Amino acid sequence: MAHQFHPSSPDVRLTDVGRTVTTWVMFPFRDHNPSQRLPVVTMILIGANVLVFAGYLSMFGNERALAQFYFTYGLVPAKLSAGSDVYAVLTSMFLHGGFMHLAGNMLFLWIFGDNLEDEMGHVPFLLFYIAGGVVASLAQYGANPLSRVPVVGASGAIAGVLGGYLLLFPKARVDVLIVLVIFFRVFTVPAWLMLGLWFGMQILGGVGADPSTGGVAYWAHAGGFVAGLVLALPVWLRRGATGFWQRTHGQPDHPETRYKIAATRVPRVRRR
Repeated sequence: MAHQFHPSSPDVRLTDVGRTVTTWVMFPFRDHNPSQRLPVVTMILIGANVLVFAGYLSMFGNERALAQFYFTYGLVPAKLSAGSDVYAVLTSMFLHGGFMHLAGNMLFLWIFGDNLEDEMGHVPFLLFYIAGGVVASLAQYGANPLSRVPVVGASGAIAGVLGGYLLLFPKARVDVLIVLVIFFRVFTVPAWLMLGLWFGMQILGGVGADPSTGGVAYWAHAGGFVAGLVLALPVWLRRGATGFWQRTHGQPDHPETRYKIAATRVPRVRRR
């Protein structure tokens, strides 16, 4: 099916892979097993995303120029259906809709990417990351292949990292900040709980969302997460499958880091 596109007047709506506004937030900000080796690829990916963002930062003062940029380098499903701009499956993974979108994605990549890179090796992890991002893009494309709304963001690929992390390190401890209106509290939870809840939220969001109106690319998240689980499976099997979990107790294979600031405790209040 052929379509005509008019780059001079692109659709200014945007589907961000990883940005939403809710009345509550579940925000992981560190794990208890940072990598002992330098996560070179994770750092390069973070640096690449930051540099690309800096390269078009000046366009945020010109909405039309920014929309044109996203329409050219973001993943536009209708253009892909027409057989054009296939490169956007990759370029869209390095674009973001704003500073907070970028910062949140890079924090997730830093928390969960280092241990996965440590376990897989530098080059295999890079290929794993790109493959997860491609599958995530195609999952969002499949949700509405005629959409003219550009899809941007790294969190489809990062969702793949989360899926791989869940398989290899399900019992790793993660500190999560819960924000409910004016209520703030830090909890330490196992990775399987935090990542399982996150994945469930993507499925629920995808079922209830209209992919033609922009917003969060839930199906990219879900597709990337499942891709990460599948792509990490050979590593898990080579390490001994459930035997690997038994040896490592479901955590990265090195001692936990001890933090001075622990999870928040709610003080007991006596009634009068």
